[in-house]
Amino acid sequence: MITFDEFKKLDIRIGEILSVEKIPETDKLVKLEVDLGEEKPRQIVAGIAEFFPQEQELVGKQITILANLEPRIIRGIESQGMILAVKDEDGLALLIPSKKIKSGSKIS
Repeated sequence: MITFDEFKKLDIRIGEILSVEKIPETDKLVKLEVDLGEEKPRQIVAGIAEFFPQEQELVGKQITILANLEPRIIRGIESQGMILAVKDEDGLALLIPSKKIKSGSKIS
């Protein structure tokens, strides 16, 4: 269990995927450029390639991002956030808004 104050520290926002690129020599990783309403797009590395073999089908989709996760180097690429998704026996589902919303909008 976490406290409500701990939960409030999470910066969860809606972003729009601008580009997707499979990371060479991996089966699962892609590099995404995501518009979070900031000065420049965020670069995020995510292990979703096996669920989206046609990377370009993700371009233009709005997704939910944990924006204040400490940056991490994955396969030599800096990842500046985490995509929120859920996985079960039927595959992976991205957490997406039910309607188009301004990039960078915060979950509250």
